[in-house]
Amino acid sequence: MTYTVEQHIQLKRVSEIAASPDGTWLAVVVQRLDRDGARYVSDLWRVPTDGGAAVQLTRGDCKDSAPCFRRDGSLGFLSNRQPNEIKADEEAEKRMQVWLLPATGGEPKQLTDEPLGVEAFRFARSADRLVLFAPVISGVPHEQQREVATRRAKDGPSARRFTRQPVRHWDHWLHENPDLACTHVIAYDASGGERVDLTPEARREFAIEPALDVSADGKRVVVTRQTPGKDRELDTTLLVIDLETRAQRVYGEADHVNFEAPLFSPDGNRIATARSTRSPKLAVRPVATIIDVAGGEMRQLAAHWDRWPSIARWSHDGKQLVATADDEGHTPVFTIDAANGTVERITAWAAGGAHSNLDVLPDGRIVGIRSTLLDAPECFVVEPKPVAMPKPLARLSGFTPAAEWAEVESFTTRSTDGTPIQSFLVKPKDVAGRLPLALWIHGGPIGMDVDGWHWRWNPLLAVAAGYAVALPNPRGSTGFGQDFVQGIWGNVWGDQCYRDLMAVTDALVARPDIDPARTMAMGGSFGGYMTNWIGTQTDRFKCLVTHASIVTMAQFTGTTDHPAWWYLEMGGENPYEDMAQFDRFAPIRHIRNWKTPVLIIHGELDYRCPVNEGLNLFEALQYHGVQSELLLFPDENHWILKPKNIVAWYDAVLGFIGRHLKT
Repeated sequence: MTYTVEQHIQLKRVSEIAASPDGTWLAVVVQRLDRDGARYVSDLWRVPTDGGAAVQLTRGDCKDSAPCFRRDGSLGFLSNRQPNEIKADEEAEKRMQVWLLPATGGEPKQLTDEPLGVEAFRFARSADRLVLFAPVISGVPHEQQREVATRRAKDGPSARRFTRQPVRHWDHWLHENPDLACTHVIAYDASGGERVDLTPEARREFAIEPALDVSADGKRVVVTRQTPGKDRELDTTLLVIDLETRAQRVYGEADHVNFEAPLFSPDGNRIATARSTRSPKLAVRPVATIIDVAGGEMRQLAAHWDRWPSIARWSHDGKQLVATADDEGHTPVFTIDAANGTVERITAWAAGGAHSNLDVLPDGRIVGIRSTLLDAPECFVVEPKPVAMPKPLARLSGFTPAAEWAEVESFTTRSTDGTPIQSFLVKPKDVAGRLPLALWIHGGPIGMDVDGWHWRWNPLLAVAAGYAVALPNPRGSTGFGQDFVQGIWGNVWGDQCYRDLMAVTDALVARPDIDPARTMAMGGSFGGYMTNWIGTQTDRFKCLVTHASIVTMAQFTGTTDHPAWWYLEMGGENPYEDMAQFDRFAPIRHIRNWKTPVLIIHGELDYRCPVNEGLNLFEALQYHGVQSELLLFPDENHWILKPKNIVAWYDAVLGFIGRHLKT
């Protein structure tokens, strides 16, 4: 079987869903290549929940995303399409607005005309209310916002001034300048009229990935709100605004605490959220939490459950929360009883896979997006009962599942301290002889290699090229309990996690289907760090590929986008008091030991793991005469996202591995 990167980027990407109010169909966002193959655009599709054929709803070289139904069954969504009724906007493609596809059919109509675009929105489920996030320039009249922003972008000034961290986030700069746009919470009626700025004094409170929800009766909105914490990281509270009186109330104020993804209960009296506490000594752990809106009391749900819940929805009767959580290499669907915290696994172990983007139908069935290592994301529906098998709905990706030419095995290895380490091995099916091995190390470090599809690091492309790909879950991986996560917290990155990976490698090369003389290791982000650490600790691999990596530790502190979080990850240590202690697991300190050929990859817009790290590593290896190559993407961030750059990335990686692992 041939599966190429060109075929990979041509697949349609099922990325978001919303269930219609009557539960008969899903609005599904499907990304695809534009006509030039230079970028991804997205359309909306109608997918019946009874398994019927899908119908395309929107078209064009624009981005239609974030579907949300209005109470009358009309479908709202964000789009950067050209205006059709509101005055012309020459730069419309740079901004997202709320559009509406009428329930009776016809062409989409533009609902909002926020001068600087819309970032996110929600309709009230059963009321005449729309609430959204939008950038606003303080002190500039609404009708002049777009003109002022355009003029400043063209003529300046371009200066940024800061008085505190963070100053960057992932791939963009933040700011404190009062004359630049800041995210505000804006309310409308459901027809896009009666605009009201609910937070006219907002500055940085909603600057970093805020979340919002609107009560079903349209009386309240809840948003996540960030303020500087005592540890210089950002605390998060929940801000609830009465949409009739505009009165505001803050919930959950506490030091070193964060809330995420708040959701009103169907009756609007409670808010479900995930609450976590930051500490340099203990790894963060999200816990499902219920907040009483009237009194403000908080209570934890399922605190005994040793997993990280991601709360997706309330059941329609308000008795349960529907959630996902990483669980031993899979991401199943769970329900949590809102009264007593009882957790039930819904999707069967036999189903495996990764489930996400959940919604709940009026009859209680759960819908969402599901994938596996051998199959691309597609929509599914499952009965709300334990050990249920998810049923696939209309296929939209265009991918034929790879089970005929690839196979997946989950296996467990005892590490050096006796702890079991779970891994996946993906390899060509029915191939005789020993296969070359690629050890792919996941990022995070808190995260998990899952039996799910990965658009960026897809092992099937290496499997199609004849490799066995190992996906290990060493110390720090979620889905194996909080003690396992704790094993990576603090300045211990090169310690037990490294030994876990070597134990997995030892077990793999002892197998009769793996060629011990042809092995390589690679990873991105933390996986890139670990690849660098491997390079300084062993020469057992024929080659290495390190992407968006960390090599310096101490120097990295001042250039990463969230330095305060870095101190926490390092267990409260810092490089200013004892640099040698702080750098004890810094690969740069052991660079003279590195012998293995390596390909170093970095995006210049990566502010989480800045390009300085890749350049430092390349120079250090060049200086020491180590065979090394540097691949830079000036227009990419932590990930490589543009289609033609994806092709270049895979071509470079598979070409490099092929030269070093050839027979």
